[in-house]
Amino acid sequence: MDFSQLSPVSAVPEASEVAVFLDGPGSVDVERLRDSLSRTITRETRIGEDVAALVVSTSGSTGRPKQTVLSAGALRASGLATEKATGTDGGAHWLLALPVHYVAGAQVVARSVLAATRPAATASVRDGSRFTARDFLDAAHRLPSGHRMTSLVPTQLHTLVEEAETDAALESEILEALRSFDAILLGGAPASTALLRDCGQLGIPLVETYGSAETAGGCVYDRHPLPGTHVAVEPATDPSAPGRIWLGGPTVASGYLGDPERTASSFRRSPDGTWWYRTDDLGTFSDREGLSVAGRADDVILTGGVKVSARAVAAVLEQDPSVREAVVVGVESPRWGQEIRAAVSRRPNREPDVTSLADRVRQDLGRAAAPKTIRVLDRLPQTSTGKPDRTEVHRLLAPDAME
Repeated sequence: MDFSQLSPVSAVPEASEVAVFLDGPGSVDVERLRDSLSRTITRETRIGEDVAALVVSTSGSTGRPKQTVLSAGALRASGLATEKATGTDGGAHWLLALPVHYVAGAQVVARSVLAATRPAATASVRDGSRFTARDFLDAAHRLPSGHRMTSLVPTQLHTLVEEAETDAALESEILEALRSFDAILLGGAPASTALLRDCGQLGIPLVETYGSAETAGGCVYDRHPLPGTHVAVEPATDPSAPGRIWLGGPTVASGYLGDPERTASSFRRSPDGTWWYRTDDLGTFSDREGLSVAGRADDVILTGGVKVSARAVAAVLEQDPSVREAVVVGVESPRWGQEIRAAVSRRPNREPDVTSLADRVRQDLGRAAAPKTIRVLDRLPQTSTGKPDRTEVHRLLAPDAME
């Protein structure tokens, strides 16, 4: 793609009277969201495709809040593309296990509206309680027969697989429930190689998704774009390095509410009218191999003059059978500029050996990549969406917190 032909989006989207604001926990409940989307995105709806249906608030990598505007057309295009990609044309029954102030949770509701079905929500969604295997099973039992779908983040899937491993009374019930889905969309954060391997061996029908609020949620499934979605990679200065990922197509957001500067910076229009979003991620793409995400552009830690990918270090740590999940951050250091530190959560009945973990990273990625400090936790701090809370992990790994 000729990136020089892309024009910055100058128009700033406005919120319509029918738009629902997703602005953190408690900002909207399932029924209110479903009722609103039923008036904007059903197959029979005649509302304008460009009318704002959702406004999704996120903190942004800089901490400055962003309000991403998703049109009725973007939500409808996303839902119909998911049906086509997963073979559930005509609709599916969805299990809702993600909070609806999060785009992936809201999309479960939107896809149910398009399918003319009603999602079965877990107690963790309804009352904000902790997600558990029993909670998931109770919701799964309420799903009718036919096509069945759900969307999870890796932390939730870890919970289900580990409960099956450690609770003999629930093992067969959990595995039967997980295998009953046409597809389990897994996104929100990178899944470890070990988790994906375990699920493959157990016959769990996972579909890895990639996307963001700016693309109406996942728009790349198992490395390949959904029908109508385009992927392009802007080459890096170093030809051997991964480039900036761009996503285009009808699911791309209209821009950021009341923020012309960031809208123009992140959204472009091509000469043929295709809407494009410039992501914060780096990667490579080919039609045959699909999209490989190397990590965020701001994910590189400069330590002792060497650039190290935090995502690559976390991936090596998660290869250890005692590690559930890992988060890697750079902490200011007078000696190294930035010092690599990591927090890992332990798997049930396992105890990670921090010396062995650092040695594994050193062998795979080189001396500079080995974390100077590794903190072992029962569970990583989580955001309200169930993803690891990198800000809180950074605080836990700060020098004063480690003293």
